[in-house]
Amino acid sequence: MPDAIRQSYAAIRRNASPATSMVLLHIGDDRTCVAAGMGIEPDQVLVLDIGFRRISSEFFKHNPPTPMEIENAIMVVEDEVTRAQEMALERAPLYSTDEVVHTMARIAGCADALMDTLTIEQVERLFNQLAARSEGRPSSQVEIPDDPTFAAALLILREFMHHLHFDYIKFERKSQHADRSAHEKP
Repeated sequence: MPDAIRQSYAAIRRNASPATSMVLLHIGDDRTCVAAGMGIEPDQVLVLDIGFRRISSEFFKHNPPTPMEIENAIMVVEDEVTRAQEMALERAPLYSTDEVVHTMARIAGCADALMDTLTIEQVERLFNQLAARSEGRPSSQVEIPDDPTFAAALLILREFMHHLHFDYIKFERKSQHADRSAHEKP
């Protein structure tokens, strides 16, 4: 996974403002990767032992997960997320190429453009829907997918943004990277 995140980081970095930091988050099945830096190559890459399938299978024994299952998952995710604190000190913009982040942005009402921006407030509203579902609100009254892996990815993103003080996350499709690279080659 570190090679893939390095490639995505470099592709996004080519279009980011020079001499500014950026952070790329990839929420994987079993692990989450974070890459940060100012150059075309990340200065730091960190692998966290949390992923949407791992959290879902280890903590969510019910669908929807119970409030206690969510709380137990939060404690573990918080501990892992705080390992990335050094990487988020400079108020750098946060990016992702994960389709699940795009799905969250779409559900939250973001335009389906080349790059979506999902705010922490929107993430919190989605998380509140998860909490409401866990407390018994019917699925028909909640917009988020009735899927424990989606719930786990949402929980990881929320904790990452909340504890590391990111105001928003920008989503960029991986296919855009290939398109840009093709246009940049001589």
